[in-house]
Amino acid sequence: MNHVFKHESVMPRETLEALRPCPGGIYLDMTLGGAGHAAMILQQSAPDGRLFGTDRDEDAIRAAREKLKPFKGRFEVRRCRFAEAPQWLEPESCDAVLMDLGISSPQVDWGHRGFSFLKLGKLDMRMGTDEEVTAAEIVNTWSEVELLRIFRLYGEEPRSRRIARGIVENRSMKPFRTTLELADCIEKSVGRRGEKNHPATRVFQALRMQVNDELGQLEAGLLAAWKLLRKGGRLVTISFHSLEARMVKQFASYWALDYDPGDRLDTPALRIQRRPCAQWSPRRATKPSAQEIRCNPRARSAQLRTLVKVQDLPAGRERDWKRSPGREN
Repeated sequence: MNHVFKHESVMPRETLEALRPCPGGIYLDMTLGGAGHAAMILQQSAPDGRLFGTDRDEDAIRAAREKLKPFKGRFEVRRCRFAEAPQWLEPESCDAVLMDLGISSPQVDWGHRGFSFLKLGKLDMRMGTDEEVTAAEIVNTWSEVELLRIFRLYGEEPRSRRIARGIVENRSMKPFRTTLELADCIEKSVGRRGEKNHPATRVFQALRMQVNDELGQLEAGLLAAWKLLRKGGRLVTISFHSLEARMVKQFASYWALDYDPGDRLDTPALRIQRRPCAQWSPRRATKPSAQEIRCNPRARSAQLRTLVKVQDLPAGRERDWKRSPGREN
């Protein structure tokens, strides 16, 4: 079956305003998807702006190359993970980097990819074929305790225990092979009770995040983007759920400080002054308009944040932000 990779980019106007593409600039789109944002960046940076693009999804790469054909000679795309981008781009070479997180509409809409609990497909959920573990392997072989952990951690599912127990009980009779088999098991385990969202929503999110190591990839992506940005360059992220947003905010808030916390409580007397590595622009997240949400309901949870690079992160201390006192914005 032939599929057309069509994805509606979220907050296109706001994204361009945050990236500020201009002629002669060099830009990196770390999450190409359907190349909607990438095409706009190339249009805005004409006649000689250049764009580099990455994605883990082979379907997305093929679609991006096709969509960007009118800009021949001004773009290069590769299938790779976030952390691999610095292997083919020079340090401090980019004027702006975009990370549009989450999954693209085709990945959900195409049942065969295994991301949707509403459409029949194999329990796969891999964004790239090089991922070692599938969702089927997780639900059929991981212990009840391990399932409980990922459903709570990545899905923030309050009924994780009942769902994990239901999966383990059902797989003892017949292994799960398809998305609809798993979704039906989850619904029977906790019931529907007139809920607006399907009870499998958070579990499928958790499985997808585990299969693709999405938070680990995001952490690596933030560090990679910082290496590739020139001083004064802009990192623009679009997140769709709380775990992504929390990590972006923690990274940005820590490196925007003008001091290092001296302890876990951030006691003022123990603070060590330093120059900030980053600057919020603006501090608050930008959210889609009511009109955009009406036209594209999947945009409703999107949050766009922009960070300006002031200087490189201190050598050997790039992950200090993970041990810092938590901050929410």
